[in-house]
Amino acid sequence: MHLLASFDIARLQYLDEQGRATQELPDFATPDTLLALYRQMVLARLVDDRAVKLQRTGQLGTYPSSLGQEAIGVGTGGALAKDDVYCPYYRETGALLERGVEIKEILAIWGGDERGQNFRHAPCDLPLAIPIATQFLHAAGVAFALKYQQKQLHKPPRVAVASGGDGATSRGDFFEAINLAGVWRLPLVVVINNNQWAISVPRSAQTAAKTIAQKAIAVGIPGLQVDGNDVIAVRAAVADAVARARSGEGPTLIEATCYRLCDHTTADDAGRYQPREEVEAAWRREPVARLGKYLRSEGLWSDEQEEELRRELAEVMERALRAFADTPRDKPTAIFDHLYAELPEAFLEQYEQLGRLAEGRD
Repeated sequence: MHLLASFDIARLQYLDEQGRATQELPDFATPDTLLALYRQMVLARLVDDRAVKLQRTGQLGTYPSSLGQEAIGVGTGGALAKDDVYCPYYRETGALLERGVEIKEILAIWGGDERGQNFRHAPCDLPLAIPIATQFLHAAGVAFALKYQQKQLHKPPRVAVASGGDGATSRGDFFEAINLAGVWRLPLVVVINNNQWAISVPRSAQTAAKTIAQKAIAVGIPGLQVDGNDVIAVRAAVADAVARARSGEGPTLIEATCYRLCDHTTADDAGRYQPREEVEAAWRREPVARLGKYLRSEGLWSDEQEEELRRELAEVMERALRAFADTPRDKPTAIFDHLYAELPEAFLEQYEQLGRLAEGRD
């Protein structure tokens, strides 16, 4: 017997749990950029807080918070070019904000209004995928189309970026997508939010693999683990992977490790299964405070600036809440309009009946 191959999985971190730099920061990490990343993470947390409250008062449907996971979304969204195509799963408040999606659009989505998915400032991004792992196949298809457009139609290179949770990597869709991307060297980046839980199932019960990142080895593509509580590391890793994909070097799998400091969704009670001491330890590693500590240590942030930011974002949130509340409800027949380009004959009677009910004629 002789060794055929061996592999390593690297882990990337720039800020430790105390907010101290572990190595020289990347070039993009200027004071202005770091302050912008901090603002977006604080805003994402505020949007989550308000959305949960709206759900509890019956104004939204089931909502998936990203509490404790803001660095992954904000870091990922900030690493994409405007013309790239983002293929998100459902826990993506931070990434959506970075992509220019409006808060009222995010609220509309979870309020059951599909018009919220028609992102005004990110029209090429895909809608949020609720079914687990299906977005990876969508993203592989998008990446193939982008590669075709570049090669055959001489269009500028673009990249597809897909996100998902650790539980999604146990689905066949995930493996099929990254395998196809590897074979065809598609411009695809897959970012996995390993928040340690797939609803109530711990990561240890999902897979025997030591890391999620090493699943890339089986399909012959690069795999990297990053500290998902470190927004600088996430932004750097995704930016590097996007640059590789854009230059024709193929796909990358990135595992961002963090901890879900909230229920899986507002239909869940994580207190039933998350060990209290584990949650308490995770709060000491969370991303917003970590970057805040670094900014303060560098003289870039103060209590006064924090208070001003909170006031500013509270006003931003209030304006968004008013815009959401003032948006006229979509007509009931929209359930058909958004699903079919041409309504099948079998549904015509239902469509007409729903229209009459909406008009008070039945």
